[in-house]
Amino acid sequence: MILLQTQKIARHFGADILFENVSIEIKDKARVGLVGRNGAGKTTLLNILSGREEPDAGTIHKKKDCTIGYLDQHTGLESSLTIWEEMDKLTEPVKVIERDMHTIEQQLSDSSLDKQSDYYTDLLTRYDYLQQAFKDNNGYGIESEIRSVLHGFRFYEEDYATPISNLSGGQKTRLALAKLLLEKKDLLILDEPTNHLDIETLAWLENYLQNYSKSLLIVSHDRYFLDKVVQDIYEVSRGSVDYYPGNYSNYLKQKAERITREWKVFEKQQKKIDKLEDFVNRNLVRASTTKRAQSRRKQLEKMDTLDKPQGDEKSAHFQFAVDRESGQLVIQTKELAIGYDGVPLSQNIELDIRKEDSIAVVGPNGVGKTTLLKTINTFLEPVHGEVKYGTKVDLGYYDQEQRTLNDKKSVLNEVWDDHPLLPEQAIRTLLGSFLFSGDDVEKAISSLSGGEKARVALAKLALEKNNMLLLDEPTNHLDIDSKEVLENALIDFSGTLLFVSHDRYFINRLATKVVELSEDGATMYLGDYDYYLQKKAELEALDTLDQKTAAGDPSVPTENSSASDTKKAFEAQKERQKKERKLVREIETIEKELEKIEEDLLAIQHELSQPETFSDSEKTESLSNQNQTLSAKQEKLMEEWELLHDSLETL
Repeated sequence: MILLQTQKIARHFGADILFENVSIEIKDKARVGLVGRNGAGKTTLLNILSGREEPDAGTIHKKKDCTIGYLDQHTGLESSLTIWEEMDKLTEPVKVIERDMHTIEQQLSDSSLDKQSDYYTDLLTRYDYLQQAFKDNNGYGIESEIRSVLHGFRFYEEDYATPISNLSGGQKTRLALAKLLLEKKDLLILDEPTNHLDIETLAWLENYLQNYSKSLLIVSHDRYFLDKVVQDIYEVSRGSVDYYPGNYSNYLKQKAERITREWKVFEKQQKKIDKLEDFVNRNLVRASTTKRAQSRRKQLEKMDTLDKPQGDEKSAHFQFAVDRESGQLVIQTKELAIGYDGVPLSQNIELDIRKEDSIAVVGPNGVGKTTLLKTINTFLEPVHGEVKYGTKVDLGYYDQEQRTLNDKKSVLNEVWDDHPLLPEQAIRTLLGSFLFSGDDVEKAISSLSGGEKARVALAKLALEKNNMLLLDEPTNHLDIDSKEVLENALIDFSGTLLFVSHDRYFINRLATKVVELSEDGATMYLGDYDYYLQKKAELEALDTLDQKTAAGDPSVPTENSSASDTKKAFEAQKERQKKERKLVREIETIEKELEKIEEDLLAIQHELSQPETFSDSEKTESLSNQNQTLSAKQEKLMEEWELLHDSLETL
């Protein structure tokens, strides 16, 4: 059943078109993600779909009595009540039903009531209806559900009596989202619901939304969240909206395939146009061929020419180079405690960071992740212990609050003042690669958006050419496109990375290790974020098994019987998974090498086929030798690839 459908809606700003001819369809129980660059019109489109604004053209059809809940990214619950008083208001409809049921129960218990009368039958019918309504509205479990949702958003029993007016902005936003989820509207529209949420809360919300009984329309820059929750994607881009079935990762693949197809069609048409124009130019003035030339010209005039794929969208493009390489040992910490005013947030931190490591730091809010980076960067003194630096280590730091930027300076001067020996054109060229061009470089830092400030800070960092980068929430304020550009630049970075991030997609793409910070120290996991989650779950399962065994839990076999066998089987499974991951990584490495060799062989064969190569015997011999060497290497790698695949299949 279709809940909401748009037909060719548009939004204009004067002569400018934000988007037009937009057709969207949202069905019952749909899971829809809306993506696009900052400024593309996502929030405007949400306002139109939610009924807050009217489109300038087109129509919107909604199912009769369809209820819509809308959480914009700046919404915070405002109330004079306490947390529990506000949330308890959600139970009022159920309480009304319950009171009506009790009234009928009393009437039915009246001994003088004639059980054969129509009135008695009507009471029973009404009671059955109320019972079903009570059940449909979760009357038996609504308070339990409220407590569960509050707990998921990190509001505990001891918080219930807190006045909402005393909460922070982030807490009010979380509470607004909690209330909206519990209201169970037919269509729930969420604009950046992952803001203000830590990783644990995000994981809870993902699980909750996967089992949500109503329809969802979500705008989010959290690609991991989109992958877990949504089943369809609409992309707002270049004034139009395109549909892609599947989650975010599927959208990326389909978009890349679509662009490839569009380029092929575009290039084919361009070749045809060039051929027709060439014929017209050569034959129009010749009497014998002028009619055919005129016919070709008419064909050109009638042709519906295609626009170049991807239109005029611009992407930032940059890289992080290094001036010099560090030694193999980059940073070590020994008995390190971090905090403020002598009070530790985390202690007994033992880190061993090596050259080219890419390490993500995760942990609950307030445990000291940012403090750790500031301590390593010498902005803060350790509470206890020490930080040792390897040879030739050059530290670069990205501050999520952008406190290193001077609000009084222009974009140009903010960067140029740190590198006064560079010519102005070089600075302007660099800023252009970060999407600051023309008069944009004269803007005051204070007037920039969060995303623009982030790009200025990254531009400054790129100029420093450090070999060790400390990054504190580098993807905050960036749209999805900018995040992917940053990721690609950091993947190509030849130095060492230590970064704090709540962006799990970002962690998965970059991290070779994950450090979980707690009050008692740091635990290292060798892998990306998904591996870290898997490993944690395995360790927690083992701990639970040990605790049950120690407590003599009858549900767990005794150590003398099969408990040790269970544990051994669990360990054997972990070892098998470890070997499997190692083999998969080796196979992927070989496949990348084979792709490179294939490209090189094709290039050599192309060179050998050129006429000018035939006359250069020395070059021909050199290319033939290269071809032979690469072919031999290709054959050897294929043998290794087959052996690894055989090993993987036998695990």
